[in-house]
Amino acid sequence: MPRPLRVAVVGAGPAGIYAADALLKSEAATDPGVSIDLFERLPAPFGLIRYGVAPDHPRIKGIITALHQVLDKPQIRVFGNVDYPGDIGLDDLRAFYDAVVFSTGANADRALDIPGIGLDGSYGAADFVSWYDGHPDVARSWPLEAEKVAVLGVGNVALDVARVLAKTADELLPTEIPPNVYDGLAGNRAREVHVFGRRGPAQAKFSPMELRELDHSPSIEVIVNPEDIDYDEGSIATRRASKQADMVAKTLENWAIRDVGDRPHKLFLHFFESPVEVVGEDGRVTGLRTERTALDGSGNVTGTGEFHDWDVQAVYRAVGYLSEEVAKLPFDLAGGTVPHEAGRVVEAGKHLRSTYVTGWIKRGPVGLIGHTKGDANETVASLLDDHANDRLHTPSAPDPEAVVAFLEDRNVRYTTWDGWYRLDQAERALGEPQGRERVKIVDREGMLRASGA
Repeated sequence: MPRPLRVAVVGAGPAGIYAADALLKSEAATDPGVSIDLFERLPAPFGLIRYGVAPDHPRIKGIITALHQVLDKPQIRVFGNVDYPGDIGLDDLRAFYDAVVFSTGANADRALDIPGIGLDGSYGAADFVSWYDGHPDVARSWPLEAEKVAVLGVGNVALDVARVLAKTADELLPTEIPPNVYDGLAGNRAREVHVFGRRGPAQAKFSPMELRELDHSPSIEVIVNPEDIDYDEGSIATRRASKQADMVAKTLENWAIRDVGDRPHKLFLHFFESPVEVVGEDGRVTGLRTERTALDGSGNVTGTGEFHDWDVQAVYRAVGYLSEEVAKLPFDLAGGTVPHEAGRVVEAGKHLRSTYVTGWIKRGPVGLIGHTKGDANETVASLLDDHANDRLHTPSAPDPEAVVAFLEDRNVRYTTWDGWYRLDQAERALGEPQGRERVKIVDREGMLRASGA
């Protein structure tokens, strides 16, 4: 009797879970059946949704409900707190599985090569997001002494960072933020937040809803300079081709023509300002220098030679995420991705047998969470095609219990899907006395204990 197809997924964020879902919906799930194990280096699953989405965005976190339904399926197991390659390596996985799918995501900040970027007070947005989202592997405190702050970038992460810096701690208290984050934000001295974009309103990468949410806070006055509302032929074409770009531009236009109100925290959205230097003194940030840019007709910009110095004491760069290299896989350092063809890992011009990628490690950190589903479908189609044509290798120990014995022999303190339910219950219990849905447990040991690892 044929045994189920055994697949390991490294990374239990949305990309990995979507891949598991695609496998469950395939013909192979019926005959001969599929058996999927997800390995996650953190004690809890859900990756970017748990540790990359701002706490005041519960609508996006609602995606967890759909992912929950996938992980509830009996064909799936979750092994949390298992590090690749420290606890289990590629050769180990090949011994237990017919195929391995890597969905390790992107959690580092892309570099910005300008003078002064390494000064004290200059931060990567990803690090700040990890702090306010209670990631177990980052420091529990964050320096928030700056009264004027610059955020570089015009994507949704830049908006998240700016919004969290501009809101009061009490506004964020009803969310799942842990006590150390609330205490840190309660001491935040920021009164002005300046967001800088190199191009114009039509080229901003904000989602319309995320942008409008900035204006919903009773403590944030959003300010747009009327001189920054400018379009060329390329910009007009972008607005005509994209409903989202048009909605963003209209929102910015409306804000540019209104009177400035009296809400206590000012959040400035600047366009046509290209950062050229983080200015410092005695090793610390004391300002930001930008060059004014102008549209060139195509929607791109050129420098005008006109420079401006901004009085800020901290700079956050939100210019994109970057994936880290994955052990034993080829890696494109410039793009921060694993080379592939339709999800099949390619090394030296050949497919690396039984080895696949999906999500941001596959295509780079672009698009919204839902876009990852198409990635997963393509990768799983390749995997199933290889399976149907006998191109997968044969594992030496495909019994599902073999990998459990392996982890236990190595004394790996792993968590399970049942353990997530226990952690979830513990976090909800912490929130209940305060009328909150949950309070996130931050430290790894606390997560392991709550999970019953």
